[in-house]
Amino acid sequence: MPISVLCIEYPKCSTCKKAKQWLDDHGVSHTDRHIVEENPTVNELRVWWKASGLPLRRFFNTSGIKYRELKVSAQLNAGMSDEDALALLATDGMLVKRPLVIIDGGKCVLVGFKEAEWEAALL
Repeated sequence: MPISVLCIEYPKCSTCKKAKQWLDDHGVSHTDRHIVEENPTVNELRVWWKASGLPLRRFFNTSGIKYRELKVSAQLNAGMSDEDALALLATDGMLVKRPLVIIDGGKCVLVGFKEAEWEAALL
């Protein structure tokens, strides 16, 4: 049975382009979703974060301008709650680490592009 793959990406992002090329090169069928035009909701982010098993901080695009402008690192270090962090992520797709790959509706979630992780999850 084929898996469903949702690739949440920013088309101008070089890492997203590389990741999508990897999916195409490996014959992994996927649906793309523009992270700015259709930003993940708080509920989606909560489900994906829990499914990923990763610390919530990994969902932030720490190299982004918006992340630095809002001084998100300082907010997180000051004890921002998980719910407040999820709410902040849901305000702007540019705060979210990308690409996000959601496999089979959230049974597996990949954050960022790490080829070894992708191979293990998708091939």
